[in-house]
Amino acid sequence: MCGIVGYIGNRDAYPIILNGLKRLEYRGYDSAGIALYDGTNIQLCKTKGKVSDLEKRVKKEIDTKGSLGIGHTRWATHGVPNDVNSHPQYSNSGNLVLIHNGIIENYATIKEELLKRGYTFSSETDTEVLVNLIEDVKKNENVKLGKAVQIALNQVVGAYAIALFDKNKPDEIVVAKLGSPLAIGIGDDEFFVASDASPFIEFTNNAIYLEDEEMAIIRKGREINVRKIKDDRSVDPYVQELEMNLEQIEKGGYEHFMLKEIFEQPSVIKDTYRGRLLANKGIIKLGGLENYIKKFTNADRIIIVACGTSWHAGLVAEYIFEDWARIPVEVEYASEFRYRNPIITEKDVVIAISQSGETADTLAAVKLAKEKGAFVYGICNVVGSTIPRETHSGTYTHAGPEIGVASTKAFTTQITVLTMIALKLAKIKGTIPYSDYMQHLRELELIPSKVEEALKANHKIEEIAEIFKGVNNFLYLGRGYNFPVALEGALKLKEISYIHAEGYPAAEMKHGPIALIDEHMPVVVIAVNSNHYDKVVSNIQEIKSRKGVIIAVVTKGDTVVKEIADYIMEVPNTEEALSPLVTTIPLQLLSYHIAVMLNRNVDQPRNLAKSVTVE
Repeated sequence: MCGIVGYIGNRDAYPIILNGLKRLEYRGYDSAGIALYDGTNIQLCKTKGKVSDLEKRVKKEIDTKGSLGIGHTRWATHGVPNDVNSHPQYSNSGNLVLIHNGIIENYATIKEELLKRGYTFSSETDTEVLVNLIEDVKKNENVKLGKAVQIALNQVVGAYAIALFDKNKPDEIVVAKLGSPLAIGIGDDEFFVASDASPFIEFTNNAIYLEDEEMAIIRKGREINVRKIKDDRSVDPYVQELEMNLEQIEKGGYEHFMLKEIFEQPSVIKDTYRGRLLANKGIIKLGGLENYIKKFTNADRIIIVACGTSWHAGLVAEYIFEDWARIPVEVEYASEFRYRNPIITEKDVVIAISQSGETADTLAAVKLAKEKGAFVYGICNVVGSTIPRETHSGTYTHAGPEIGVASTKAFTTQITVLTMIALKLAKIKGTIPYSDYMQHLRELELIPSKVEEALKANHKIEEIAEIFKGVNNFLYLGRGYNFPVALEGALKLKEISYIHAEGYPAAEMKHGPIALIDEHMPVVVIAVNSNHYDKVVSNIQEIKSRKGVIIAVVTKGDTVVKEIADYIMEVPNTEEALSPLVTTIPLQLLSYHIAVMLNRNVDQPRNLAKSVTVE
């Protein structure tokens, strides 16, 4: 989950590396480091803390000249966050310098062998072990750096995206990938390396995304040599044109990326169905689905695998698929699915959901499902990421870059894609009347304007946040389609404010959580128009009779809950199945404002990273 950046060309590397690290800080931010090389001297600076701390230290400690450089922003795995464990890591000779995103699982065994050979280690990292292994191979096999990397990586078990250079080769960077993302930007006689394309988007819109078990030798002013790590076969890389632009990865006047991304939801939901949803013609067209319709309609069941917020989107989809398309659905945590020896057959469809397309547990679930013969469909936001390449087919969400660690617009765009799939299948199977199908299409088309209306309550929600910023616990309740929204609302509050919160089905409150209810426990209840409305009202009354404080999400114009609840957050009326797309908005805003009032870093919550590329 770390972020890596590299540059080789004719420009000064330092500003490119530093700016790239700032853009990748969502991937990890407990320590950072940079190594610059001017052809004679390596300048290395690293520190515990954020990239801003590194920037201050660089100004005091090192010369920033050099047209070759690598940088790293860390999410700690092996070794606590401190200066010594920060990357880059040197080899014992001081000739090799390496940055690494991932985990080397057999590092302890390798380290023990290297210790026997006289190597010493100053850090606790698996990365220092790897760079010394490469040096040992290079020395003993008498091979060039690229070959040494290849031989060494065939000895390691784990995941990695690495970039390294040799002090004796001032015109070369070697990179490699397995299980962690790595992009190579191609400029005019210059090359960029990064965990994603954001660090180099203003310099080039051409990039190569390495596949797993591929490495590349990048030489200044020459072509990239891409090879397979296992058998040294040459690879003709595919150069992809990037869709990202600089404006998308800047805050655009908002105080935080998270707030910007919350307010982008009307436009990105529209972007997600643009060209795919033609409500007036009764058409849904999803390119990745068209040739595989029978895989879905003939499936015994759909298994959805995901983690975190994407798992909550999958729970919403379970209701939609079973209600409209009448296909049995199971929603699995990818991290449990891969270890449970699940029963999967060729008649199953597995849908893998991931914002980044690099989530390690979801990728492992994808590979397991493919091995068992299932058809695997990916729903992902990041073009060119690993899940779209590993799945049989899929659909992109078109949410644009999501920089805030706490996912917001990814959730609503994932639900939008899943809703379109369910509707298309329902029409083909004839499991809902055509009039209902058309009504669902028209209502989905209206969702962006309804989300925009829900966002207008921002200031009212900010006032509610001011009242509750000092509490220690929250309970979130929902029923039916909005039970997953309760889970997601609780997750958002936990992630960015560090306040304990739990989501429950409203009816389950009586089976335990009601014991927690008192005047100090705010309870957020999603009580919009639905088939469960009267039941939810009863749940609210049970809470009120025990002195509980109610914050209710209600449909605009509601009078019943408004009379009972202590505070209300209104959303526009929509179909029950589509209501999660609007009910999640006030919960996102409530979490955001509470976190800001508590002086939390909402874009970079402690201990978290955006893309979980390690177990």
